[in-house]
Amino acid sequence: MTKQTFKFSTASTEIHFAAGISHLKKITDPKATVLITDENVFKAHTKRFKGWNTIVLKPGEEYKVQATVDAIIEKLIEMEADRKTTLVGVGGGVVTDITGYVASVYMRGIRFGFLPTSILGLVDASIGGKNGIDVGVYKNMVGIIRQPAFILHDMVFLNSLPQREWENGFAEVIKHACIKDAAMFAALENSSLKAYQSRQKSICDLIQRNTLIKTKVVQKDEFEKGDRRLLNFGHTLGHALETQYELLHGQAISIGMTYACHISEKLTGFKQTEKVVALLEKYNLPNYVSFDKQKVFEILKMDKKRERKEMNYVLLEKIGKGVVKSISLKQLEKIIQEF
Repeated sequence: MTKQTFKFSTASTEIHFAAGISHLKKITDPKATVLITDENVFKAHTKRFKGWNTIVLKPGEEYKVQATVDAIIEKLIEMEADRKTTLVGVGGGVVTDITGYVASVYMRGIRFGFLPTSILGLVDASIGGKNGIDVGVYKNMVGIIRQPAFILHDMVFLNSLPQREWENGFAEVIKHACIKDAAMFAALENSSLKAYQSRQKSICDLIQRNTLIKTKVVQKDEFEKGDRRLLNFGHTLGHALETQYELLHGQAISIGMTYACHISEKLTGFKQTEKVVALLEKYNLPNYVSFDKQKVFEILKMDKKRERKEMNYVLLEKIGKGVVKSISLKQLEKIIQEF
């Protein structure tokens, strides 16, 4: 196990790589801690929650809403949780998002940490302090940027991860490679999902590499004024598709990246779309789909990356180099209609 501490503007986060849930007792006092998880994780790993106060949520993105937050807060009041209580989200992206959000608003903010149990949670959702909930068809419309006190990586939780959740998480791995790491893109081309699933060292190394890519981007630009926007590659169109067509996050982002490559061809002269599409296919992720363009554009234009009549869109100049371009909504609508 290795531990690294990362400093942000108002806080720092300890990341414990390749640790175990048993290590959690060293980081936080079980008597003053509440774990938040979902039914899937709890059923698969019941023994590991023994001796911890636990709140178990219904699984799925449809529960990432204010009603769930209210129910957790009522439960915390019942448990007499106070300002010295620590919340720990044990789960995928939905659980970590909700936990961080509840911890940020309960009693005006209490300590929290994450034990991510999915690839997506490990390489993306748990990192960077974005915590929030969905409102209707608008993803992450309400939330806060506040860093967790710690993130603990326990790889044993991946043993119960369904195949489609492995694929789902690799969309974010491929995204990081596209915007920041051409060498990792090549390594992914030369490997396969099966290889990463069967070799613990290779998946540990890959997760650590992705964690460091995202953490360093966030450290430079915590509140998304510049470079952090690159992490939204594939997300602008992806989020609109995700809520409209009930796709998994990774599936939606994969489709979003495919079309972002085509927009890049038009606006930055990007020439490697086929390589990106081939890699997404290799990891069993979708690329081209037919969708209601007008409906999706109406949701997309409410995206948080919009500034008045312009959208900050993440494009690629080449594999390993993402750029943010401001596109007028008029031009963007025309491009989407031409897909």
